[in-house]
Amino acid sequence: MPFPEPTAPAASRAEVFLRYLDYFRESLLAKVCALPEEELRRSRVASGWTPLELLKHLRFVELRWIEWGFQGRDVAEPWGDRRGDRWHVAAEETRDELVAALRAQGAHTTAVVSGNDLAAVGAPGPRWAGADPATLERVLFHLVQEYARHLGHLDIVAELAGGPTGE
Repeated sequence: MPFPEPTAPAASRAEVFLRYLDYFRESLLAKVCALPEEELRRSRVASGWTPLELLKHLRFVELRWIEWGFQGRDVAEPWGDRRGDRWHVAAEETRDELVAALRAQGAHTTAVVSGNDLAAVGAPGPRWAGADPATLERVLFHLVQEYARHLGHLDIVAELAGGPTGE
């Protein structure tokens, strides 16, 4: 998937957000899928996270901000990517399952963005911790920065693990 260059025409701001989210999501997935199995649950950083934990975390980031936040849906485990103060992937969770879950979450995000105006305000609910709900545009801006930041983290880990480098 090519980088969504700022000079590429887009029909709307929503399309720009979706292009960046798709690019970052697919870039992350390509890097995780290119890593050898033994690197998926191994940490190469002092903070201790693993590539599979990062993958699962980003799925839950989209879930928390789009479904639990903007849509105001009841979500049984909005923090299901954590155990205590750490990201967590159970031993029985596989790369394929986590990849499919992130792609499904991305498809849901695309459907929500396509069906709403960027100025639409999120539904009140526990995601906002007592603050006024954000607009869809603000939520998407947050998701883009979250993906960009974590993809940069994964770039370093993939390089250390002998995996793919570059954009």
